Amino acid sequence: MKKYLFVLFMIVSISAQSQVLITLLLGDKLNSDGLEFGLEGGVNWTKISGLETKRFDRRWNLGFYFDIRVKNQWSLYTGVLVKANMGVARLTDNDITKLGLTTYNDSTGLYEGDYSHKLSYFIVPVLMKYKLKNHIFFAAGPQFGLMYKSWFEFESDIDGKDAIIKEYNKDQIKRIDMGVTAAIGYQMWKGTGWSIAAKYYYGFIDVYKDIENTKNSAFYLEVNIPIGAGEKPDKKEKK
Repeated sequence: MKKYLFVLFMIVSISAQSQVLITLLLGDKLNSDGLEFGLEGGVNWTKISGLETKRFDRRWNLGFYFDIRVKNQWSLYTGVLVKANMGVARLTDNDITKLGLTTYNDSTGLYEGDYSHKLSYFIVPVLMKYKLKNHIFFAAGPQFGLMYKSWFEFESDIDGKDAIIKEYNKDQIKRIDMGVTAAIGYQMWKGTGWSIAAKYYYGFIDVYKDIENTKNSAFYLEVNIPIGAGEKPDKKEKK
């Protein structure tokens, strides 16, 4: 099963960048009464459970979405976050030891600085969405992720100069992530315009191959921009 999921995500990842451009060029032709298509973006705060640090890492995300009407007020919400990030900030000394990070020092001792873990994913939500008549909506369902980049980052001020050192560790991380997402939001302009939403994600799969009980979680604030959607003006022949 994991092999088929991996192949699916590889196909998605290869085409993802071009799909964002397609949303801009062809969005008005892809939207219809039963389909809303557009761009999704926002900010998210992420962390990894099982570590001592409680600090969230703030990241940005960007992608495209499909909102496919199923029946009445129900729809299927999916798409791809092309730029989506997970991770955790300000790892403690115990976390550094647990994760086996390289530490940096000179003859006088360790450099002062912050260690963090940053991961980049392609993310695909598959959510059932219910919109009330007042245009408030709720959504929930599974979310899948494919990790394509991972690194530990050390950031410090050394001799008055900002220094960032990256230690890539993709081989230590599980490629597939999966969990559940719940969301609440509101669609503006009588339910045909931009929408704003808050989402929460919790993963079911350990992030690290050799460390148990390390799950991704994230809180999202997002804006969805439908491309070419909305009420179309009546075309009447002028005489």
